[in-house]
Amino acid sequence: MSSIIEIKELTKRFGKRIAVNNVDFNIQRGEIFGLVGPNGAGKTTAMRMLVTLLKPDKGEILVGGYSAQKNPNDVRRLLGFMPDSFGVYGDMTVNEYLDFFGACYKVHPHQRAQLISELLDLVDLGHRRDDMVDTLSTGLKQRLGLARVLIHDPNILVLDEPASGLDPRARVEIRELLLEIARLGKTILFSSHILADVGELCSRVGIIEDGKVVAIGTLQQLSERVMPHRQLHIGLLERKEEAQAALASMQGVNEVRLLEDGKRVFLEVDFVGGDEDIHSLLASLLQQGFPVIHFSEETKNLEEVFMRTTKGIVS
Repeated sequence: MSSIIEIKELTKRFGKRIAVNNVDFNIQRGEIFGLVGPNGAGKTTAMRMLVTLLKPDKGEILVGGYSAQKNPNDVRRLLGFMPDSFGVYGDMTVNEYLDFFGACYKVHPHQRAQLISELLDLVDLGHRRDDMVDTLSTGLKQRLGLARVLIHDPNILVLDEPASGLDPRARVEIRELLLEIARLGKTILFSSHILADVGELCSRVGIIEDGKVVAIGTLQQLSERVMPHRQLHIGLLERKEEAQAALASMQGVNEVRLLEDGKRVFLEVDFVGGDEDIHSLLASLLQQGFPVIHFSEETKNLEEVFMRTTKGIVS
């Protein structure tokens, strides 16, 4: 894949405060890229520079080969931006709202009606097209916002906290909708503080803190960086101390801890090796007659990676 967004040495100051500090990253064509970080980390500022709403003090932004600083109109044609808080015109119907933005983007009147119908079908709002916008729930307004950013058929969607304020069902629905939009060939960059959504949706993740990108990669790459070992949980009926000593002598085992979780006592093993090595470890325990009743590997998630990567700094 080729890069559709290239960000180099991006820097933005507000007075003495550096909101974005020498940031570099690329986004590949067709990927879903997540930007996460604490409040005040610089995510929204970076996005606003990308969509040409703010001018950087230093650095370069290329979108589809166009410079955001030198060719802002070309960049805007490629982008659809949904901010974290956007106004909707409550005294319009859903259809009128999209028609208005279609006119703003100079979509031909003969094309707008069909385009609006297709977008309303995509976001599952066709049955509400004649309803007033202010009668929609927060989740449905987010869906309408997504339809609005797609009205000029941009190649790239930039979404700032698209699931903010949504209930769990609406979050799942927005997540499924973003996957459907990605299947249409769109590149998606979105920020979120809901790490579970980012972990499930994104092909790559950038973690930003205090204006700097502190880590970037796939979830597996980030996990391996902050947690290079695998963690195994082993439960036994008895002989726990003997098993702890036996495990400590096995190849690939870094450390074995005897832990208690409520009424359950288990062994936690830091292990380096592949799946075949884990199979051999379990086979060895069984061969030695240890009564294993539970054997699992802890799943690495984005929340754990985030907590280990960031320091809780907000400038």
